[in-house]
Amino acid sequence: MMKHLYLSVVKTAILVGTSSLTFAQSANNVFRTNDTTFQAKGNPIITHKYTADPAALVYKDKLYLYTGHDVAPKDRATYVMHDWAVFSTSDMVNWTEHAVPLKTTDFAWAKGDAWAGQVIERGGKFYWYVAITHGTIHGKAIGVAVADNPLGPFKDARGSAIITNDMTTEAKISWDDIDPTVFIDDDGQAYLMWGNTTCHYAKLKANMTELDGPIIKVDLPKFTEAPWLHKRKGWYYLSYATEFPEKIAYAMSKSIKGPWQCKGIINEIAGNSNTNHQAIITFKGKDYFIYHNGALTPDHGSFHRSVCIDYLYYNPDGTIKRVVMTSEGVKPAK
Repeated sequence: MMKHLYLSVVKTAILVGTSSLTFAQSANNVFRTNDTTFQAKGNPIITHKYTADPAALVYKDKLYLYTGHDVAPKDRATYVMHDWAVFSTSDMVNWTEHAVPLKTTDFAWAKGDAWAGQVIERGGKFYWYVAITHGTIHGKAIGVAVADNPLGPFKDARGSAIITNDMTTEAKISWDDIDPTVFIDDDGQAYLMWGNTTCHYAKLKANMTELDGPIIKVDLPKFTEAPWLHKRKGWYYLSYATEFPEKIAYAMSKSIKGPWQCKGIINEIAGNSNTNHQAIITFKGKDYFIYHNGALTPDHGSFHRSVCIDYLYYNPDGTIKRVVMTSEGVKPAK
């Protein structure tokens, strides 16, 4: 009797589609029974939990949003983050939140702090580069996890960090190896870029889990953190957080190796948050600027951040117009 009742409830959920329980089919044909759907009502787009440090991946007909997850107690002025989150959308307004794809405990060599990262696809595999506290070498490190589909679950791809604090020495701090961004150029060469107070990049081997050459310092004025690489019409764009509280600046170059010509600010201080962290993505013919602010928690915004999305526009010469941050957010993409 209970078995028949359970099957009836499942069939009703699938047919009616009104339950928050959805049955989303992943790339490997596994049905996920703990996904939830919601609709963005403007900015911030996610209001039921705190999300930060957004990165986005366009794959096939969907955009996948990867974020950190702020859980700091209100009496603690610090970042507390134990896992990462993933959301997907086909139109930028209707979203699905999927099961937790990656946790700090998935890296046996690490000891916590689920800081910013980015996912990229290569050869049908999905690689997630994240900043995390190293368990044996003092300071932050960068790990890489891999999955067979964009929703995970992801697992440690190396069993060790790809970047550790002893590999870069310009900055005399323990958190200079954070905020990885990854980019694959038109010729197939992949690059990893990261940093706090100093910015570095290195080539990646085709396996995406090993460096393929030296670590090179990038010369950028007033660089703080959060580099992001993208390319458009022959121009390479390197956006990054500058100063503190952080704004987002950007530079342009005709080569991924530079020299980079700084073009100024594209995003002012995001309300009620000392930090900012951006993703710049083209999806269904429109350009989007994805970032976080502290709008949901007036007295604790820097440690309870929330992801927002607004449009991004280019000038005829390829430079980027300043982003207008709105409470309305974006309209459905078609």
